[in-house]
Amino acid sequence: MTAKPSGFEPVFCTIVPPHVLDQLARSQDPALAVPARRTLERDAAERTRRRLTTVIGAPGVAAPKDAAADKPHRTIHDAKHRTELPGRKVRAEGEKPGKDATVNRAYAGLGATFELFQKSYERNSIDGNGLPLVATVHYGEDYGNAFWNGEQMVFGDGDKEIFLDFTIPVDVIGHELTHGVVQYTANLTYFGQPGALNESMADVFGSMIKQYTLGQTAHEADWLIGAGLLAPRVTGKALRSMKEPGTAYDDDVLGKDPQPADMDHYVRTGRDNGGVHINSGIPNRAFYLVADALGGHSWERAGHIWYAVLTGGELAQDASFEDFAKLTVAAARQKYGDGEELKAVVDAWATVKVPVPKAAANG
Repeated sequence: MTAKPSGFEPVFCTIVPPHVLDQLARSQDPALAVPARRTLERDAAERTRRRLTTVIGAPGVAAPKDAAADKPHRTIHDAKHRTELPGRKVRAEGEKPGKDATVNRAYAGLGATFELFQKSYERNSIDGNGLPLVATVHYGEDYGNAFWNGEQMVFGDGDKEIFLDFTIPVDVIGHELTHGVVQYTANLTYFGQPGALNESMADVFGSMIKQYTLGQTAHEADWLIGAGLLAPRVTGKALRSMKEPGTAYDDDVLGKDPQPADMDHYVRTGRDNGGVHINSGIPNRAFYLVADALGGHSWERAGHIWYAVLTGGELAQDASFEDFAKLTVAAARQKYGDGEELKAVVDAWATVKVPVPKAAANG
């Protein structure tokens, strides 16, 4: 067993917010309510497991001695609709694709995530030191979520009524693995504004991984998180929209997307760890505005500013939106001077109404 470092508290993070599952669990239709309740129960059990692991320590995982520093080390497991982790190993690094499309998508998504961080930011896997990437697919019965539990990725197959297979959108894979990057860097507290920043970082890099995989520019991207995940019966296009928070879905069962687009509409709630999945729409939109203003590939200039803040050592675990905004301004100036990058960052935060101190904006 390995003891956790001082102040190192990885959290249990899911792609589908609990308020969405709560809504489904109250449905009068058993086909919707039963899988949602079962998913909520599994999430609660995994959340408890994460807390216990944080206290007692998790088994150490190291890359093989012969693993190349610039190559991923992936292992995919099949839970066969049970909940014991990690399940049966079905594909190891370097093995050819099999007949299971879910396994193949998980393998490819882990690779795309590794590649973006390695090629764009010279980061060797999630922890920066070649951490093996482990994933489990076909988890639980009609399990309607995907999560990072501090050690590995887990994907459900969905209930086929509201959610489809969670390996379909590559940004979902990138989102959850980015929670691991946050865990090993700024380790943002998973509550309130720092929690919303944690979720936003996962959305930002998840979206960039999708754009990187598709070869899209910021202008070409849809800026949706989880496009392709919602079943045909759902009136919606994704779980979240970074470009237009609050517009991802408006459904008679799911309700309306509650994300605010600026601080005037910030949601104060005790649910969802203080609204971490809800208020993340504000910093999400700020990043979209920066990337769109700069054009080109989002993982280049805009992505480098955000990555510099995440990994620079100055972002406090309890950082507010204002704290984060100030650091992005400083990072933009340090990396690119007083040019269009700095203006794009300052303008973006002004648009979402997160104040940046004049001294920071003006140098």
